[in-house]
Amino acid sequence: MSTAKRAAGGPTTPHAADTHDVIRVHSARVNNLKDVSVEIPKRRLTVFTGVSGSGKSSLVFNTIAAESQRLINETYSAFVQGFMPTLARPDVDVLDGLTTAIIVDQQRMGSDPRSTVGTATDANAMLRILFSRLGDPHIGPPSAYSFNTASVRASGGITVERGTKKTVKATYNRTGGMCVRCEGRGAVSDIDLTQLYDDGKSLNEDALTIPGYSMDGWYGRIFRGCGFFDPDKPIREYTRRELHDLLHKEPTRIKVEGVNLTYEGLIPKIQKSMLAKDVDALQPHVRAFVERAMTFSVCPECDGTRLSEGARSSKIDKISIADACAMQITDLAEWVRALDEPSVAPLLTALRRTLDSFAEIGLGYLSLDRPAGTLSGGEAQRVKMIRHLGSSLTDVTYVFDEPTAGLHPHDIRRMNDLLLRLRDKGNTVLVVEHKPQTIAIADHIVDLGPGAGTAGGTVCYEGTVEGLRAADTVTGRHLDDRAALKASVRKSTGALEIRGATAHNLQGVDVDIPLGVLAVITGVAGSGKSSLVHGSIPGDAGVVSVDQSPIRGSRRSNPATYTGLLDPIRKAFAKANGVKPALFSANSEGACPTCNGAGVVYTDLAMMAGVATTCEDCEGKRFQAAVLDYHLGGRDISEVLAMPVAMAEEFFGSGEAHTPAAQRILGRLADVGLGYLTLGQPLTTLSGGERQRLKLATHMGDKGGVYVLDEPTTGLHLADVEQLLGLLDRLVDSGKSVVVVEHHLAVMAHADWIIDLGPGAGHDGGRIVFEGTPADLVAARSTLTGEHLAEYVGG
Repeated sequence: MSTAKRAAGGPTTPHAADTHDVIRVHSARVNNLKDVSVEIPKRRLTVFTGVSGSGKSSLVFNTIAAESQRLINETYSAFVQGFMPTLARPDVDVLDGLTTAIIVDQQRMGSDPRSTVGTATDANAMLRILFSRLGDPHIGPPSAYSFNTASVRASGGITVERGTKKTVKATYNRTGGMCVRCEGRGAVSDIDLTQLYDDGKSLNEDALTIPGYSMDGWYGRIFRGCGFFDPDKPIREYTRRELHDLLHKEPTRIKVEGVNLTYEGLIPKIQKSMLAKDVDALQPHVRAFVERAMTFSVCPECDGTRLSEGARSSKIDKISIADACAMQITDLAEWVRALDEPSVAPLLTALRRTLDSFAEIGLGYLSLDRPAGTLSGGEAQRVKMIRHLGSSLTDVTYVFDEPTAGLHPHDIRRMNDLLLRLRDKGNTVLVVEHKPQTIAIADHIVDLGPGAGTAGGTVCYEGTVEGLRAADTVTGRHLDDRAALKASVRKSTGALEIRGATAHNLQGVDVDIPLGVLAVITGVAGSGKSSLVHGSIPGDAGVVSVDQSPIRGSRRSNPATYTGLLDPIRKAFAKANGVKPALFSANSEGACPTCNGAGVVYTDLAMMAGVATTCEDCEGKRFQAAVLDYHLGGRDISEVLAMPVAMAEEFFGSGEAHTPAAQRILGRLADVGLGYLTLGQPLTTLSGGERQRLKLATHMGDKGGVYVLDEPTTGLHLADVEQLLGLLDRLVDSGKSVVVVEHHLAVMAHADWIIDLGPGAGHDGGRIVFEGTPADLVAARSTLTGEHLAEYVGG
């Protein structure tokens, strides 16, 4: 810390600028926070702990980071602010000492097929420049190697401005690298015509089965008035010309009932309105149609590389940019390291540093052409970190949401080193985390709780890690928990045979997964665990697969609608009040007319992030005022949906509101550790682990005999892991077979059988390196997992 002397040789005093060394939060009341006041040291690593739902994210993301973002937005000109979302000030009395906050969360990246690991970082841009300088034959500037840039040729009076000079050109050329056939997507789509229409009917008989294409509206007027075909003739009787006009006709100006309109064939029309959009962003009924009608296959022209023939023909040392992007990043780093060209030395240095960052952060097994939408939440978060590792920014606040999610204990050590490196550059690092290995490196701890939801929202402890161990809090009591190896393990009742598995990086794996026991699949990130269980276990009627993929549902969906819980609740309200059940659905008759039952009004800002503001009429309750006059057990429907699962289970368990069907579903949600979730919380706000446990609770009533779970401990507090182990035991004891892909050492120690993949990631993995009981793995210590498990259980 710099100092200033009062006089030569005299005593020193801190400079006034160096006295602002804490972020001060006073009386924060966001979500469940109860007047929380904390002082967070700057340029230190602070870890926020507490059970799920205790208020960690409300304090870190919704208070500190949100206010930082709001204040930064206010520094822009009024013109720019007009295009930006208007962010509400968090409910807090004082927030002092804030710095620019950079949020690195686990939100999955957009699933646009043109977004890849390479385009999401600077790696692809640097490769394009490299090939434009060294590629042979030379085909053009960096844009010639970009699958996001189309080639353009134009002629006419084109004005080109450079500074104050204007030049009129007769022709204009831009060389892009986009494959013409698939438009840079790497896959081409075919449309199943039987899903577009019923050829036995005429248009007037509603032959079209495309959502929204009703003959009652403008589409009906256009089809009847265009004159290209007879709307009363069955489609199967159309001539070749008529069928072409119905399906493929280019945009044509027509006049219908005195109005100028444009007619366009069905296929180009739905390609623009539905197929060009992110499938997950479509409304559920439109998404169902797209998935039913579309078939996707690798583009035959570019072989899935997304690049034009010219871009693929230009090579450096017999490697094209498509080959480079398809390499495993660790191999690509070796190839770049071997290049020696003084003319691009600074570029090569920067590219090597970026590629090495992937390996450091545990993502060396990826390739740059991997679609960004296929990354898990933890992988997406680490890809976002790549941008910040080499950043020149200092004295900023980095905010991380469980950066160790999806990481093997071996990889957690590397992640810890990266967090410390960011801190040592002079940054404030705030981490929401459950893993003891990361909690142990903190300079400062803020423990929230004591419980979840309304039982949380207070600071239980603030101080050092040593102080937390001695503190009488849930986190402090469980920080040094160690699950012991079981004295005896269950015997398998059969085996699920996998032979010659080659999905992704698996190298002809033969393995028998035992049935009737708790089997755990382990290995470093990228070793092939998910490829083995999701790509090789047959998905027949007896297998219930619960992964961390996003739950299909709009922002109107919540745990009550997803699990089917809302149906018995609506019926109970309807019966108690003598009205229709539809009144108690925010997606039906009871919805607030202003926000259509969403509780918030969404403003779409096109290329920028949209903004949601609470509906002023219903105040976020989602229902009409008249509906809130009906009560069950003294509560209206909005109050019930605001209840946490644990409170709702008690509410529907007895008294006037006693509803056995609702209580059964709520019991399953509590069993999987989601007792803190409110029934009406939008699904889009849940973490990957919460989504998975919600799916597990929904499937627990299924009749499947084999449960396949992908890292169910993600987002779980140390105290809740014990509850999850109890649930897994109950599933096995009830006759189910449970297969878990997991990095958590407590789950490994509790297993009956372990299958360890490795020894490394990517092409260095994909092999079985151990099969046996946890005790055998600890005794052998023959793998990375064995070493960490032995250290964990004290073996």
